[in-house]
Amino acid sequence: MIFETDRFYLRRMTLADATDMFILDSNPNVHRYLGNNPVSSVEQSKTMIKDILAQYESVDMGRLAIIRKEDQAFVGWSGLKYERQLRDTFDYYDLGYRLKEEYWGQGIATEVAKASLRYGFMDRNLTKICAGAHVDNGASAHILTKIGMIQKDDFTFENILCHWYELTREEWLKQQSMDEC
Repeated sequence: MIFETDRFYLRRMTLADATDMFILDSNPNVHRYLGNNPVSSVEQSKTMIKDILAQYESVDMGRLAIIRKEDQAFVGWSGLKYERQLRDTFDYYDLGYRLKEEYWGQGIATEVAKASLRYGFMDRNLTKICAGAHVDNGASAHILTKIGMIQKDDFTFENILCHWYELTREEWLKQQSMDEC
């Protein structure tokens, strides 16, 4: 386990997660704002996991499996990723999350995204965390602003218009101190 919330723990992914990742990423509804390109085989999911495992090795960070404490169910993934592709003019740490559809609307993405920020700023001592979201993905925009991220601008990735969000460690610490008041 890397970190936990009240209802979940987040751990490194393994190849044993391939079937759950396939269930997640083969759902067209999950990929609605991700370019509408769901996976079509467990092998594709294994390749995605291998990429995540490689990131653990290269930068000691990557997306994490979200596991429900009560029954050990694989809910989806969240966490931070060292990113160079979405915004190819600079490197950054990207906050992301993706849930199986049956877990949508339960506050899970918000819960694990908040914990991911805490982990990034407190445990990893990052100075800035960023995120991108399709301009039509109102649910993701709501989550990102709810956890304190600040929309800075818009950008285009693979002909998709996206909002860009950032949060510095100083801004996050200020938000935390205000929440305690």
